Amino acid sequence: MNLSEVLLDALKSHGARQIFGIPGDFALPFFRIAEQSHILPLYTLSHEPAVGFAADAAARVNSTLGVAAVTYGAGALNMVNPVAAAYAEKSPVVVISGAPGAAEANRGLLLHHQGRRLDSQLRIYSEITCDQACLNDARSAPADIARVLHSALTHSQPVYLELPRDMVAVPCAQVVAATPSEPDTEALAACAQEILERVRVAASPVIMVGVEVRRFGLEAKVAELATRLGVPVVTSLSGRGLLADAASPLCGTYLGVAGTPEVTRLVEESDALLLLGVIVSDTNFGVSARHIDLRRTIQALDERVTLGYHVYPGLPLAALIDALLARASAPRRLLLLAPPAYPRGFVADDAPIAPTDIAVAVNDLMDSVGRFPIAADMGDCLFTAMDIENTALVAPAYYATMGFGVPAGLGLQAATGERPLVLVGDGAFQMTGMELGNCRRYGWDPIVVVFNNSSWETLRAFEPNCAFHDRGDWRFADMAQALGGDGVRVRTRRQLFDALRSAVATRGRFQLIDAVIPRGVISRTLRRFVDKMGRPNASS
Repeated sequence: MNLSEVLLDALKSHGARQIFGIPGDFALPFFRIAEQSHILPLYTLSHEPAVGFAADAAARVNSTLGVAAVTYGAGALNMVNPVAAAYAEKSPVVVISGAPGAAEANRGLLLHHQGRRLDSQLRIYSEITCDQACLNDARSAPADIARVLHSALTHSQPVYLELPRDMVAVPCAQVVAATPSEPDTEALAACAQEILERVRVAASPVIMVGVEVRRFGLEAKVAELATRLGVPVVTSLSGRGLLADAASPLCGTYLGVAGTPEVTRLVEESDALLLLGVIVSDTNFGVSARHIDLRRTIQALDERVTLGYHVYPGLPLAALIDALLARASAPRRLLLLAPPAYPRGFVADDAPIAPTDIAVAVNDLMDSVGRFPIAADMGDCLFTAMDIENTALVAPAYYATMGFGVPAGLGLQAATGERPLVLVGDGAFQMTGMELGNCRRYGWDPIVVVFNNSSWETLRAFEPNCAFHDRGDWRFADMAQALGGDGVRVRTRRQLFDALRSAVATRGRFQLIDAVIPRGVISRTLRRFVDKMGRPNASS
């Protein structure tokens, strides 16, 4: 086998299911082998940021490696933002970048796509990936590939592989997967026992689940743990969509002052808050009605467990959950809360559309046809998703980049075969919406709802009375047919009702609903979030 085939085979054996990419001259030899070998499906998109977002979404939804392949310089550097988002939100994306060959690098000439130095790209990616390797030696390449892919899966973060174009067809030995290291069994047992004792004596213990629970495929086990302990569960904002298919005492999503009072009190008054895989960030905790003393919580993240000032390093979340399950045999009285009440009962009248109307319409729709996985962009579309029945969801809730929604929806459908619902604002759609033109080639047919208020309205909520938020009236529905889909522009709730049902009934082409929302109309959740986050030093 040659080096490219060895790499592709290793990706597949480590869990990758497809590659998203854009070719370029330094990457053409690798793309040719990837296409001809049929080891992994190859999906080419139109702009590198979309490649990164699609690979990220595929990694998230399947709890395994996502793969993004690009060319050197102009390609890889164009994908820095999506990879930084994946790093921040702990998504194991493998970046494969073509690169100049040794003869080209040694000619003494500046090469096209080169920045400051030939290795500048590698240095940049070292800041936003957890492991890197340049595959410029076929003898060391198998060990390098094994190490880097092991790092991606162990840490659930992006990694970077640079493949010089004169190396792609060089004969190479196969990759032998790295052997995972085992945690200290005594430390693991002591940690699990200490956590369970803390939970046992607490008056109001609560489990909050975050992204690592999904990344390591632990949802069913965490649901079982919560049931055995008799402890209520909430998700963090960035963990929204977790436990959608698991039987657990899920009470909702913690949003602090922006959320429901019952969930807010449950979390903020807990005397044993167990944070499982939760990123400790401003979006997850900055909206608390009162300061949560994180030193009094139990945090399990990044292969470390922290109980106050007591730290257990080197304990992966999966091993911790298994240890807790092995010892959690005596259920306690469960603090029961009513399950989250998501708004239903859509009124199909001639009133203008508000964000909450979209949530109500989607809830009613899913009650009749079944749930959709959702890809949400940043903005009021994400806050509106908080009012939609808990279902599989991918969104950049912590890193908060725009442009994620549409390519993430394509990544979802490629990775799962399920038809996704994409919620995206007009500003974000302007960034990556044209990627819908790739649906026809691959048979993808997402349903896309654009929250169109001709404005960066979420930003306006933070900084009102500024004209730079204005985006103009882009008639997105008119673009759909040229891109190979169907589009409809709706202004009333009645039109929205009809459009959603028509979209569900039409398969084989993407369906774009351009939902016109009056300027200044935002969701109640976003309004509460802005009131807190926009005045970080204000008291509640």
